[in-house]
Amino acid sequence: MSRSHVSPKPLTGRKVLVMLVAFFGVVFGVNFLMMKLAIDTLPGTEVDSAYSASLAYEKEIAAAHDQDARAWKINAHVQRGTDGGATVQVEARDNKGVPMSGLTFQGRFERPTDRRADQSVGLTEVGGGVYRGNAPLIAPGQWDLVLEGDAAGQRMFLSKNRVLLN
Repeated sequence: MSRSHVSPKPLTGRKVLVMLVAFFGVVFGVNFLMMKLAIDTLPGTEVDSAYSASLAYEKEIAAAHDQDARAWKINAHVQRGTDGGATVQVEARDNKGVPMSGLTFQGRFERPTDRRADQSVGLTEVGGGVYRGNAPLIAPGQWDLVLEGDAAGQRMFLSKNRVLLN
């Protein structure tokens, strides 16, 4: 005895159309939502003038060549505190190894994924070419430590290094 199974409701063209419209409606809705969330959370980069930005870039290249010619030796050390902060210590020496004092150093912890989390660190000289500063309550994870050294109001040193804070 063979039994054939007959669906109680046949599949019609109208049902197929509704299913296709519903499927693509969900796909487009999810894509739109993800696009909106990505745009809203992206800090983005804007420049008013591409020409001005390119001139600034040329100045950065010249400053990097000047920095290389000075051959300063700058060592930075980051130590994580138990209170959730971090201490940055910078030791500056000239090309002959002599400690350099009288410079003004600024530090900055930059989050690679979100500029809104960036934190500045003011570094003060503690003696013998050693500069120290604190960043209170800095979250664990990957950060870029940006160091800038100025002398007589002119930037003489710039570095950017990836650090991992636990």
